Amino acid sequence: MIVLLNDQFVPEAQAVVSVFDRSFLYGDGLFETLRVFNGKPFRWAQHMERLQQGAEFLKIPLPFTPERLRDFASDLIARNRMPDSLLRLTLSRGVGVRGYSPKGAECPVLVMSLHPAPAEAGTPPRWRLITSSSRLPANEPLARFKTCNKLPQILARAEADSVNADEALLLNTNGDVVEASSSNLFWIEKSTICTPPLPSGILPGVTRAVVFEVCSGLGIEAGEVNLRLKQLRCAEGVFLSLSTAGIAECISLDGLPLAHSPLLDKLHAAYWKLLHSETA
Repeated sequence: MIVLLNDQFVPEAQAVVSVFDRSFLYGDGLFETLRVFNGKPFRWAQHMERLQQGAEFLKIPLPFTPERLRDFASDLIARNRMPDSLLRLTLSRGVGVRGYSPKGAECPVLVMSLHPAPAEAGTPPRWRLITSSSRLPANEPLARFKTCNKLPQILARAEADSVNADEALLLNTNGDVVEASSSNLFWIEKSTICTPPLPSGILPGVTRAVVFEVCSGLGIEAGEVNLRLKQLRCAEGVFLSLSTAGIAECISLDGLPLAHSPLLDKLHAAYWKLLHSETA
């Protein structure tokens, strides 16, 4: 596997960073994960916009322009011959002085790597969901970005792994359901697609935005609302959105079955149609 390290393409064994890198020491960095199809990253502009906003928020200078990054991505995909894959982009503040202060960290590190993508399927993947004991803070500004510090999500996913579940649902400090460890949450209520509002502490997922577009194209009503866990159990259908898999249906929550809605198959088909059309 060939990896991009700053502006150099190197074998993955040589793609190493310092043990004093701040993303390693403190999670002081950002990342994005994009679906690559037909050799083209899906929704590149939206992912780059979030990365740029996160870099501005953390005051980490992007070492390359979005246009240069796009060229790097195309070259990396071609070098690895992986036109259908997942692209991971990581930005670290780099090496600085010892301690929390970011002083002296003036050379950010950028890495791109490719990974196998899930196979396309005619129906949404069917995932078992558990409720995590971890809680996310409501109204958290950092939730808007994919920072390299994701310990609540890691602990939540570990809980899911321990019981052979596929994903873990997190609540916020207000007691509302917010998102899963690596995906946004949706449910269906009276044929309306619902999802938690951004101030609840969720990531404004790129695929989350795609779901709203798909709903609009299909004439399906969609909106944002806070919800308690016991209400989610009674939904007409529950699903997750994420860049790696698109739309995944939740078939159970904490061992109890969840209802299936035929709307899920329509959304899944429309998502893949959009993915194909934009990467043709």
